[in-house]
Amino acid sequence: MLIDPEMDAKTDQKTVALITPEQVRAALLRPPPPPESEDLHMIALREGMAATEAAVLVPLVRRAHGVQVLLTQRTEHLRDHGGQISFPGGRVEPEDPDRETTALREMTEEVGIGADRVTLLGRLPRYDIPSGFRITPVVGWLEPPFDVQPDAFEVAEVFEAPLEYFLEAAHYQRRQYHFRGRHRHYLAIPYEGRYIWGATAGMLYSLCRVIHGR
Repeated sequence: MLIDPEMDAKTDQKTVALITPEQVRAALLRPPPPPESEDLHMIALREGMAATEAAVLVPLVRRAHGVQVLLTQRTEHLRDHGGQISFPGGRVEPEDPDRETTALREMTEEVGIGADRVTLLGRLPRYDIPSGFRITPVVGWLEPPFDVQPDAFEVAEVFEAPLEYFLEAAHYQRRQYHFRGRHRHYLAIPYEGRYIWGATAGMLYSLCRVIHGR
C-alpha cells in the first residue's frame, strides 16, 4: 500500500495509509497488470458486437481519517441495475467529446457535485459487462468541502467507504451464478452490511491491482 511519509497519521493506535493524488496518478500511468488466471469475471465483448459505450467516475475523497471512495445506491425502480451500489456514470452522449466529460456530467447529474470540484487523475482499464456495456472508469479526486445533492429519481443514497478497505485483495470474493441458461462469474466485496458486486466490485478490484502494481 502506498503511504505518504509526510502525511502519516495514527488513529486508534493504528497507522492509516494516506494516499496522495500524485501517487494515484502515477499508478494509473503505468501499464495495468495483466488479468490473473482466476479473473473469470473479466470478459471482452465479441468482435463486431454492438456495444453501449459508457463511463463512470471513481471518486476518491480526501478525509482526515484516510481517503474514501464515494459510492451511490441506485433506486430500486431503475431498469438498469436497480438497487445496486455503483459509481456515478452512464451512457456516452453524442455531444460528449471524451469519456472524462461523460463521467463528470454524470457525477453532476446524479450526485450534484460539479466538474470544477473534481481533479481528474486518469483512467482504469476498460470494463466490459455481458449486457453489452463497455465502461471506461475515470478516477477523480475530491477535496472537501463539497455539497452532495443526489438526484432522487436515480440515487437512493450517497455514501463513502475507506479506500484502504478496497485495497485489500483478500476482501474480494469470486462468485458465480446461473441465469436464463447462462453461467456468469463475478466479484463481490461486502462492506458493513452493504453488498457491492458486479461491475462496481470489478472496477474496485482493478483499482486495487493498479495501485499495488500487481
